Amino acid sequence: MSENEHEAKMAHPRMASGALFFDDRGQVLLLEPTYKDYRDIPGGYIETGESPLQACMREVREELGITPVIGRLLAVDWAPSPAEGDKVLYIFDGGTLTAELLDQIQLDQSEIRGYDYHSLNAVDSLTIPRLARRIRAAACARQEGRVTYLEHGREVD
Repeated sequence: MSENEHEAKMAHPRMASGALFFDDRGQVLLLEPTYKDYRDIPGGYIETGESPLQACMREVREELGITPVIGRLLAVDWAPSPAEGDKVLYIFDGGTLTAELLDQIQLDQSEIRGYDYHSLNAVDSLTIPRLARRIRAAACARQEGRVTYLEHGREVD
């Protein structure tokens, strides 16, 4: 196989990175994007030369206007989409936002309409199914002190 043929067969996935933030009751922070009809976590696409962690930190700063410490990796999800192609999605532990950080939040109004904390049980009714599965799996991995590998938001053994 020539180098060009090999290159043509290699995957070139889009990559995105986000953070799960929790309150003291274990509820997860979800954003209300202006450009989607469902809730999402803070995050977005990884730019050229950026690591998944760097992208997560940048997206949180852009969307929420704060720079909290972002913790360890919780989940990696292989989630190809018919409309967008192959995707690899990373979720990091944003931990519990302090009252001071919550007071400092300044939403990017062009992208984010609002935010609130929601129980993990409510996630299914607020977002798309594979994102709901991804959020629950990452929250479980956080609680158990592990990292999880997912495909379409489902754990793979």
